[in-house]
Amino acid sequence: MSTPFYVSPQQAMADRAEYARKGIARGRSLVVLQYADGIVFVGENPSRALHKFSEIYDRIGFAAAGKYNEYENLRIGGVRYADLRGYTYDRDDVTARGLANVYAQTLGTIFSSAAEKPYEVELVVAEVGETPEGDQIYRLPHDGSIVDEHGSVAVGGNAEQISNFLDQRHRDGMSLAEALKLAVQALSRDTNGSEREIPAERLEVAVLDRTRPQKRKFKRIVGRQLDRLLAADGASTEAESSAEDGSEEQ
Repeated sequence: MSTPFYVSPQQAMADRAEYARKGIARGRSLVVLQYADGIVFVGENPSRALHKFSEIYDRIGFAAAGKYNEYENLRIGGVRYADLRGYTYDRDDVTARGLANVYAQTLGTIFSSAAEKPYEVELVVAEVGETPEGDQIYRLPHDGSIVDEHGSVAVGGNAEQISNFLDQRHRDGMSLAEALKLAVQALSRDTNGSEREIPAERLEVAVLDRTRPQKRKFKRIVGRQLDRLLAADGASTEAESSAEDGSEEQ
């Protein structure tokens, strides 16, 4: 009888982490930025059917990089958790912190289980507050840890390079147009330092807008509104975009 091949627990966890990181890095990057009136999600996504960004609850948004089928399962689970908690208790009891803890438990359990492969996903859960100080952004890597982010965060692809670019240029109080342009500039940078153009039709953009009169603050930015924001050079275009808020599709 042959002797079973032994792998130390430390090496096994390192191998699983490396496997998950490589899978996430194959996906396109996305960024989440705070701006004056909320939080904006920006990513390169040529598909009009498979979304990287989604609404979880009234003031909570979800972003993910990696394998679509895996993070879609997590998104659906998060919506069910939020709906059940809001119905059982109160809508205000559904928070990004609580949802991030649920995702952390799920990802951590899967990562440490030898019975299945780790999820090749990295998540961002964001909640817009009544004021910028109340905004919350949580990043959840493949191993289920939780990172409390402020200002900006990038996941997937060459996230480290993009994060460094954003850290140097992002500032508090940016307008939506300024934040969107900065996000596109960051996503346009290749690993070799060169820049490429990302057309508007390849961008997926959504916001959590605290100024919306509706209870639900999540809104997708598409079509002419996206084109105007990318071309904006002042506050007037932003005001026009805000005026269209009620007519745009959620």
